[in-house]
Amino acid sequence: MNTMQPYVPGKRQPAHIPKGKISRWTELKIWWREIDRVLLLLVLLLMSFGTIAVAAASPASADRLSTSSQTLDPLYFFYRHLAWQVLALGTMLGISMLARENARRLGILLAAVMTVLLFLVPIIGVEINGARRWISLGMQFQPSEFLKPGFAIAMAWILSWRMRDPNLPVLGIATAYLALIAALMMMQPNFGGTILFGGVWFVMVVLSGVDVKRLGAVIGGGIVVLTATYFLYDNARHRIDAFLGGGTAFDQVDLASRTLLAGGWTGAGYGLGIRKMSLPEAHTDYIFSVIGEEFGLIACGLIVLLYLAIVVRVLMRLIDEEDIFALLAGAGLIALLGGQAFINILVNLQLFPSKGMTLPLVSYGGSSTIAICLNVGLMLAVTRRNPFLKSKTRGLGDRLGLGQTAPMKDQTGSARREIHP
Repeated sequence: MNTMQPYVPGKRQPAHIPKGKISRWTELKIWWREIDRVLLLLVLLLMSFGTIAVAAASPASADRLSTSSQTLDPLYFFYRHLAWQVLALGTMLGISMLARENARRLGILLAAVMTVLLFLVPIIGVEINGARRWISLGMQFQPSEFLKPGFAIAMAWILSWRMRDPNLPVLGIATAYLALIAALMMMQPNFGGTILFGGVWFVMVVLSGVDVKRLGAVIGGGIVVLTATYFLYDNARHRIDAFLGGGTAFDQVDLASRTLLAGGWTGAGYGLGIRKMSLPEAHTDYIFSVIGEEFGLIACGLIVLLYLAIVVRVLMRLIDEEDIFALLAGAGLIALLGGQAFINILVNLQLFPSKGMTLPLVSYGGSSTIAICLNVGLMLAVTRRNPFLKSKTRGLGDRLGLGQTAPMKDQTGSARREIHP
């Protein structure tokens, strides 16, 4: 008589594979079967466009940073970007091969380590352009950049506790962690990063099903804090005032907007941009404007469509996700990527105050490129799924009112959902 094996939360090893260690080749075949190959292709396409864009922006930044004693090669940043891209791709693919449980452990560890480093930034941090955000440990990096994926994973872990005990004060714990991160970020100062963390927290809390009244009270408190920040934080006030006042021809955002529109629909052509030479940080914060001048508004539209396709693809993957942790983690990680891209593009369009954020997967970056690819790697890991196992739960579709099927029942007749303590 055939008997069904009991359901084991988190068990991912296929039944036909014998117990014990499996070969590396078998692991790669399982990874290739479970990975979202469409999402991976979209990410690689965006990174390829980014490489071309950095090549176009490199001469402007190299000329601006050259001195009388040292003249940088026009493609200096392009060559360095290629090296960082190789490291970042290796990081992304390596992380994507992790099992969901190991990805969760890595994310929590990353959040803990980077939170500790944020405490050390005001003490041992390196100051660049008036902000102390970097730590030098062999190489300079921003702990806040590596904290982003860890924050999403840790927040998903905390909010998923409600599935084990609905009485746990998960909203209070999650909000307290956000408040701690926000306070440490504002000490640098990094107002734009704080806003991004707050937006990710909001998305994940809403999806977790927290009581609307309590959520409203927390949001009200957040609005009060933001209002106080305007009056107490000079940098934020000056940027917001300059944005609302319309700016001048010498403002960074105004220069970026003029550069973006200078190429028209089809662009001036690769290497033929002129306005980009006046842009500060052409290879990082304002690379979208360089794309507009040299490759045209049509190319900018394609970049935007790629970001939208990546966001939609992840959400489609989460529509029937039965693991509440994976649902929240996937939503938080894509909110980070999409939110940062949205803010950067709005800044370049002169629709948002300058925030000093790069365009993820497109802009030049050293450690920040690795941090973003780490984010994508974790996103690929938590959305891995055996294509031969059809989920009966409603996941994100249930929370958005799109689900059509009832949750799967186990042998005892109770609803089945994975819980990660």
